Amino acid sequence: METAQPSSLERVIQLSVPLAAVQAEVGVRLKKIAKTARMQGFRPGKVPMNVLVQQYSGQLQQEALSDLAQDTFGNAVRDQKMRVATLPRFDAKNEGATEGRFEFTATFEVYPEVKVGDVSAAAIRRPVTVVGDADVERTLDILRRQRVRFEAVERGAAVGDQVVLDFTGYQEGQPFPGGEAKGQHVVLGQGQFLPDFESNLTGIKAGEERAFDLTFPAEYHAELLAGKAVRFEVKASLVSQPILPDVNDEFARSVGVVDGNLTTMRAELKQNLEREVRNRIKAQVKDQVMQALLDATPITVPQGLIHQEIGRLRQSATAEVESRTQRKQEVALPDELFAEQAQRRVTLGLILSELVQQEKLTAKPEQVRAVIEDMAAAYEEPAEMVRWYYQQPERMHEVESLVLEDNVVEWVCARAKTEDVPTPFEQLVDNR
Repeated sequence: METAQPSSLERVIQLSVPLAAVQAEVGVRLKKIAKTARMQGFRPGKVPMNVLVQQYSGQLQQEALSDLAQDTFGNAVRDQKMRVATLPRFDAKNEGATEGRFEFTATFEVYPEVKVGDVSAAAIRRPVTVVGDADVERTLDILRRQRVRFEAVERGAAVGDQVVLDFTGYQEGQPFPGGEAKGQHVVLGQGQFLPDFESNLTGIKAGEERAFDLTFPAEYHAELLAGKAVRFEVKASLVSQPILPDVNDEFARSVGVVDGNLTTMRAELKQNLEREVRNRIKAQVKDQVMQALLDATPITVPQGLIHQEIGRLRQSATAEVESRTQRKQEVALPDELFAEQAQRRVTLGLILSELVQQEKLTAKPEQVRAVIEDMAAAYEEPAEMVRWYYQQPERMHEVESLVLEDNVVEWVCARAKTEDVPTPFEQLVDNR
């Protein structure tokens, strides 16, 4: 048995299968078929063997040869203690059957040897954030603005006001595509339109007409308008000022506090912010840890695994697009879109697998329970969510994977140069 190594992870093994074994297996399968075979002109199970041979021998020979090739390959890689990473490709040798044997090659990839590198020099910055009353009040203000209503006024429009207007844009005296709208709602200061457009609406009153010139930015997304001078004619039909809801029991109920208690609302809001802080910190530290492991452990990964991961990423992206557009995605997304992400994920998967096994960083039941309870706490019926997780093997597997990642992060942070960095709440949540 001869083994060649065309690349660092690819292997080619020369194998053979006795033709007698193939024919014997074909005979076994023919006898099995004969017991139940149905053909016109014959009773079930009474079809003559020569008729069955004529009908099925070609198909059964291919199936038997494929199965015996798989068995022969499995025995060979076990004997050589190879860790097979990808399915083998079988190719018949040019001469095919020789001296009563069918000769072929099996081409496949093996897993690389992974030796986790030294992470002691890696710098990990771990944010430390305390949620204060001011953060709660800022979040309350955001919630109020999300529930804003507008009330008509007779004065000129100011920043924060909503203006309803009709407008037409002209380029060199002619209307340009996309430059016209009827009943358009614009909240001044929110950046819905170009700053120069919104600034020319300041002070406009209901029923007032205006005309003004402006120049589109050179980097504007529509090439036909980028850097071009245009003229707009607008007419406002309504100007309204924002009215924010009061923070009262009705407001509390609108954000999910059933009894409308304001103290309860602020307490729950603070708990939610603290949960968000923990998740943000965990995500930022995890990103740094994973990069540290990648930097410390350069490895070659099987191309077959990368192609498989590209396929999974493409399938996920396609499903997401179809979900958003509510129609089937007809254009196949190219491999290049996912190649870098697939390479990173496969590489990290191999490193983490080795590290978990080497350092025995397995997910303990109490760790899994703690993660599930933390996630369930965000729902109205936490106990029901906990039960739901434990009833779903796929969900449990996902949680166990999260715990393994947490254990890896803790292991790396204990060995790297980990620094706690005081970080204001706003800076943490804005650092995406």
